[in-house]
Amino acid sequence: MKKIGLIVLALCSQMSFAQVNRFIYQVTMKPDSTNRNDIKTELAYLDATPEKSIFYGEKRLQRDSILGRMRQTGGANFDRSQLQNLRSNIDFTVEKDFKAGTKTFATRIARDQYSYDEDRPMEWKILPETAKIGDYKTQKAETNFAGRTWSAWFTTDVPFQDGPYKFSGLPGLIVKVEDSKGDYSFDLKETKKIPALQSFSQGGNIIKVKRKDYEKQEALFRKDPASFMQTAMRGGSGISAPQSRGGSMRAPDPAQRKQMEERMKEEMKKNNNPIELK
Repeated sequence: MKKIGLIVLALCSQMSFAQVNRFIYQVTMKPDSTNRNDIKTELAYLDATPEKSIFYGEKRLQRDSILGRMRQTGGANFDRSQLQNLRSNIDFTVEKDFKAGTKTFATRIARDQYSYDEDRPMEWKILPETAKIGDYKTQKAETNFAGRTWSAWFTTDVPFQDGPYKFSGLPGLIVKVEDSKGDYSFDLKETKKIPALQSFSQGGNIIKVKRKDYEKQEALFRKDPASFMQTAMRGGSGISAPQSRGGSMRAPDPAQRKQMEERMKEEMKKNNNPIELK
């Protein structure tokens, strides 16, 4: 009986260790620099194991679930307005592979999906200042990254040297991180266990590029989003046709196209304060 008890205990311990930790952050954003009162708030998840983690928006998970049900039912009774209600400012994922030492950012530009490995090191300065945030004893650290100065509060009570977005590398979990201008902040609100790391259906091939090449494509898209969409509808790609996902989109009627172009222009106009400034 004693041996059986030890085996059960070991199995339970292994099962507990195999579970994934989900850290739920509240993300507060001011995407429009001309309207500081326009504050967006969303929830985002950091699903982490000792080997890997993935950071993504809650609305991405909800949207993926809706599209999965649509594919199962063949699109029957599909209400596109459900997806419109799930439009998000966190339209990307960040995957960290701790063994390989990589951080992979992935998002969509027009019809194409892009990813790149972050090539800028995040150098932290750990400060003596401490604070109690929620249930955690935390310590302050600062870094300059992508054109912003960031202050982070990390705790050694949680055995993950990780954090939201691309932030990591401190001796503990980042509980809070915010930039000096007050434009972006990530605040840990809840933790839970889930069975496995989240995976998303990509709906096509991902174009793997260097970070600088991705930034060039994004800049072109922001300058003229309508032309990018027109290229996609003709079956092309923002980078080169052979690397495109292939096929072509069914072109909307002129009224729909005009409405889409106006909406995209308005979104670009209001999203002029990205999290990365350079």
